[in-house]
Amino acid sequence: MTNIIYIVADDLGYADLGCYGGREAQFGQVSPNIDQLAEEGMLFLEGYANSPVCSPTRFALMTMAYQYRLRGALEEPINTRSKGSTTLGLPPHIPTLPSQLQKAGYHTGLIGKWHLGYPPHFGPRASGYDEFYGIMAGGVDYFTHKSGRGDNDLWINEEEHQEIGYLTDLLSDRAVEFVHRRADSADEKPFFLSLHYTAPHWPWETRDDAEEAEKLTHLYHLDGGNIHTYRRMIHHMDEGIGRIMAALEEHGLTEDTLIVFTSDNGGERFSDSWPLVGGKMDLTEGGIRVPWIVRWPKVVKPGSVSMQHCMTMDWSRTLLEAGNGEVDPDYPVDGVSLMSILNGDSDGFERPLYWRMKHRGQRALRMGDWKYLKVDEHEYLFNITNDARERANQSKLQPQRLEEMRQSWLDWNETMPPIPEDATVSLCYTTADMPQR
Repeated sequence: MTNIIYIVADDLGYADLGCYGGREAQFGQVSPNIDQLAEEGMLFLEGYANSPVCSPTRFALMTMAYQYRLRGALEEPINTRSKGSTTLGLPPHIPTLPSQLQKAGYHTGLIGKWHLGYPPHFGPRASGYDEFYGIMAGGVDYFTHKSGRGDNDLWINEEEHQEIGYLTDLLSDRAVEFVHRRADSADEKPFFLSLHYTAPHWPWETRDDAEEAEKLTHLYHLDGGNIHTYRRMIHHMDEGIGRIMAALEEHGLTEDTLIVFTSDNGGERFSDSWPLVGGKMDLTEGGIRVPWIVRWPKVVKPGSVSMQHCMTMDWSRTLLEAGNGEVDPDYPVDGVSLMSILNGDSDGFERPLYWRMKHRGQRALRMGDWKYLKVDEHEYLFNITNDARERANQSKLQPQRLEEMRQSWLDWNETMPPIPEDATVSLCYTTADMPQR
């Protein structure tokens, strides 16, 4: 059976990686190991996240369904007020990608960011992971591992854990140890590893910034950071991925290990999303279009590039199929398997993608070349294939298409629970504060 590693970066911009056109020549190579995954596998140029903000995307990743179906995912995102809540989290009775792979015979582990509700009511091991090492919150200091509330937020399973070290390196260390341990395990179970880095999420700290981190008074750190620090944070993550690949190679596991790399949403203040505009919290392309890279030598042709439209829940559905897991019939999913794309049986298929956000009343629908977008009561229609920067609003030139896409979004929205009035929007930073190009 195939081993599976699902790597998720945090707030990574669409073009931050070399393989997506990052600024390699000016600043030096930042992501050689991730770029190599793309060279040895398939790179998707028009793949998306389920949300432009972190925890809603993670709900979709876990459930393989639109996050809007669950109350906790209607927060944008879940914040520290959810501590002790019995509703703001991923309910343990909901089938998940890891729980269904467990049933298919996998040993499952989450290393890194959870951000789907706090114990005792919620947690990784209540939702299908055999083991957990990482953080529960949306972001922590990379050295003290304290959340925005000032409390320690590093955990092993359900127990708080104290450990000295730069968080990105600690997560990489634990992932390498996981690979070695599972490769040598007597139970011979295949493994599913979710490796959810916090890099390059704020606070902007490299592994050499311990002294500066001691002076930090607020994690949001909006007066700090720079492009060089941000890129080094990505590089630290990339180095860890290289070490994981070396561990797989040592045990002869590289050929039949399926590796997927992505981000939970678009980038923040220092990210590169060219040619896209917008970022985290926005349903413009820069907020939702993210890298998707898959390496699976036994199935995927190396050096492949796909224009297939897809989003987070589709990839989780694909990984379930790759692991011979089954969807629980009592909890149907919205994700569509991409297996026909990976194995070369199909060049692509129609895949409409829907989004909504309480923040600024945003709506979006991507269907074929076209995108319907609504922000602050203003409606837009873009041909994304010709206008990835979303500058030429075609709504007045194509009123019929606008009406059809608006109605399609409304019809879809009727199938989703409404956003409750008490759902919160946590705005530590938005692209509204960013100078426009």
